[in-house]
Amino acid sequence: MEESISGFKVRGDWGDVVEHGERIALALREVGVDGDAYYEFDEWRPKTHERIDEDVSEKTAAQASVDEGKGERAGQSPGDDLQTAGEKLTESYEKVEENDTESARESWGESIEHVARAADSASRKALRKVEDAVYRNVMTQMAPYYFDNELVSANIQEVARAEDGETFVFEVNVNDDELKTEVSEVLGEYESEIDRWHVETEKRTDDIAAAEGVEPPAEEGGPDSTTT
Repeated sequence: MEESISGFKVRGDWGDVVEHGERIALALREVGVDGDAYYEFDEWRPKTHERIDEDVSEKTAAQASVDEGKGERAGQSPGDDLQTAGEKLTESYEKVEENDTESARESWGESIEHVARAADSASRKALRKVEDAVYRNVMTQMAPYYFDNELVSANIQEVARAEDGETFVFEVNVNDDELKTEVSEVLGEYESEIDRWHVETEKRTDDIAAAEGVEPPAEEGGPDSTTT
């Protein structure tokens, strides 16, 4: 592993970059990091059973997409909001006929709000389709696969391909300088103290365990594993 101002970098085969991601994820946990930002990175980082041009590409496109708007977060489609807007508009006219001006104005405002929310949701969905198509078909040919949130910035790219396999470069930067120093110290301990790293692998043990009447074994590797 190389360490610089831009982050922690490793160059090697797929197993090397998977191990690099696991070490950083575990180091973050050891210094007390938790929460959504951590789990977003832990989900995105390369796994041993994944492929860069399929799985990592899909996850990168998903995390790079436009955030959800108020309507989407409320679980409402543009059609739902337009229907509600129509109902509020009808309600507003009814209040006018009842000479209830204040309630009519309130219903009218709610109608306008739902129309705006429907337009916002539709626009965001359209942008996501464009982003996804551009990213998958263009950007991955020009730039590395990347991840970015308030906790870490990371990128991975394939730099060589030969008969004996591919070579990748994977770099992860911890955005907070103090936290980065703590993570660096833990990674240094891994380098000096851990002889062999058990890379996390995807295992299908549930069916076997159910047949034998035992609990499935814990997965090796990754943030919750043990190393020797």
